[in-house]
Amino acid sequence: MSPRKIKFISLGLLLLGWSGAAAIYAFAAPPDDDPLLADLHSNRKYKHELAVYGGKANVVSAEFIDWFDRLWQGRNLAGTVAVVTVVATLGFRFVATPPAGPVDKLASQDHV
Repeated sequence: MSPRKIKFISLGLLLLGWSGAAAIYAFAAPPDDDPLLADLHSNRKYKHELAVYGGKANVVSAEFIDWFDRLWQGRNLAGTVAVVTVVATLGFRFVATPPAGPVDKLASQDHV
């Protein structure tokens, strides 16, 4: 694949992903302000009970799961889509760009 085609496809991927992220950000519903749920996760008794039943790893695991769940809701989803777009574009460029082999290096040195 030619370098120009790789750049064109990469630009298309970035534009598509970032415009999708912007649309998600613009049209995302405001977060639900559920005081019971917010109080539950910051409650010391809740964290203590988690630690009693599963240890410190259980508390860390519950906090990680809560954080990961928030990535896929509302405006946080827009940021997730934007980051996934950049990672996918970089992955595409890595796979699509041929490695410079020893023959290519020798050929470029002959033209110097």
